[in-house]
Amino acid sequence: MKPTDSSDFIQSLNAGVFAEQFGRAVSDVAAGVIDHGKEGTVTLTFKFKQIAQTNQVNVTHKLDFSQPTKRGKKREDTTLDTPLYVTPEGLQLMQTNPTDQLFRKEDTPVHARS
Repeated sequence: MKPTDSSDFIQSLNAGVFAEQFGRAVSDVAAGVIDHGKEGTVTLTFKFKQIAQTNQVNVTHKLDFSQPTKRGKKREDTTLDTPLYVTPEGLQLMQTNPTDQLFRKEDTPVHARS
């Protein structure tokens, strides 16, 4: 199995919403660190569980961040699940390319008469 494309993996979680939340958290925490001179944190946690007897896993993804403020910190966490396929190309949202041709012409059940 090839290594999973990490940016594609993050974009696949929760239909891209997780990537947006992660980007916002990183920006907000970095801004709080600069504005208030205190330490901030952003933590990503992933848990994997096989779905029945398939080649799919349920990925539980958690984003937890602590943004420094003037008198303390602002903390938020969010946890959601996304099912992904384990393929030879790594973890992917779709098992096969949905834009591929479904049938090849040679595989048609009825062949043209000569």
